[in-house]
Amino acid sequence: MRLLKQGRFRLLLKLTIALGSLWILSLLTRSNPGWNPSSVLGNSWLEYTDSDDSPEKVCNCSAILQGEREALEQAKLLTITKDFHKSVHIPDEHYVNATEDCSAFKLRRKYLTSPLSQEEEDFPLAYSMVVHHKVQNFERLLRAIYAPQNIYCVHVDKKAKSSVLFAIWAITDCFPNIFLVSQPVDVVYAAWSRVQADLNCLADLYNSSTQWKYVINLCGQDFPLKTNLEIVRSLRSLRGGNSLESEEIPAGNLLRVKNAFEVIDGTNQDTGKANEPPPINITIMSGSAYFVVSRGFIRSVLEDRRVPALREWLKHTYIPDELFWATIQRMPGVHGSTWPHRIYDMSDVNAIARLVKWQLYEGSQDSPDARYPECHGSHVRGVCIYGAGDLQWMLKQHHLFANKFDIDTDPVPVYCLEKYLRKRALSGI
Repeated sequence: MRLLKQGRFRLLLKLTIALGSLWILSLLTRSNPGWNPSSVLGNSWLEYTDSDDSPEKVCNCSAILQGEREALEQAKLLTITKDFHKSVHIPDEHYVNATEDCSAFKLRRKYLTSPLSQEEEDFPLAYSMVVHHKVQNFERLLRAIYAPQNIYCVHVDKKAKSSVLFAIWAITDCFPNIFLVSQPVDVVYAAWSRVQADLNCLADLYNSSTQWKYVINLCGQDFPLKTNLEIVRSLRSLRGGNSLESEEIPAGNLLRVKNAFEVIDGTNQDTGKANEPPPINITIMSGSAYFVVSRGFIRSVLEDRRVPALREWLKHTYIPDELFWATIQRMPGVHGSTWPHRIYDMSDVNAIARLVKWQLYEGSQDSPDARYPECHGSHVRGVCIYGAGDLQWMLKQHHLFANKFDIDTDPVPVYCLEKYLRKRALSGI
């Protein structure tokens, strides 16, 4: 029956791709193959080795992580080599075909099929993943953070290409603890919909049967800097608290809340009118779209009577994802919150949620204005797309994840992080 159900799903999925019709998605059903190869083969098969025949194996990751110049120069050369990029790139359609046999896909890609420790099994995590493109990035991120005791909600932007949606649907269909969000939205950059995408996933995760302890939200261009065990231990040390950026709004960003914004023709635009004052008696704080928060915090977000009014007000601001979570973290009565006084401000450097190199703050260590060393990759919208030369510095930081990585631009950092983290995970570090 399971094989029949899975075969029917794949047939419908291929038909959907051929016709380009989203309505057929309503016919799709989820299959969850339960074969557990690790119970037969042990953990040796999970090691990442050069014999896996990955195109990136020409790189010496050990030397790269040690910062050796020759290895870094070789990796840098690969970023401008067209043949190398062509060999690394995987089209979206590949994942639909590759997951026709879910057991073979998970075995070939070396997904963990059982918890690596009792400590991890007793501390399940939840992930909200918001994605709109770059399926290959997504799949490698998913593999890096996947553990069978955790639970994962994936939000695919409603305006994403059909090939992206179908590929991600095919991947998630292979796992019983990964699901697509029940209510996807059309995400508009710098508008409320970016927050809503996470909120919809968080509601689904909260209402799931898995009693997860903490939730971390991600985008498709994030990648972990720690193993699942290291993440669990970091979160245990929070003792029910949260870790996310929350500071006074910089003077240069005050217009984001003082002026009223509306989504017009697909962009969040300044209406030229003054915004209403905040509806609740609290200071609006500034932070990041990304967070590490407890289950209790999410309960407050979903059930606190003050939050709906804050949500409605923030719909008329610019980049509300950098305001919403940061403000709730300073609201009295919210689980794990801190006082609104400035001595409790937390910067992105101090929070463990996400490591980001902003181009504006890069520089040499002797520069009084520099927060981070210079980017060894490229920049997109003022953010560093990491290169191999950034890895040694990144792994010395306390952050759980880093952003941004782009396999289309430079696959080497992801490849080396994959090998580094898997080795640590299997050794119980």
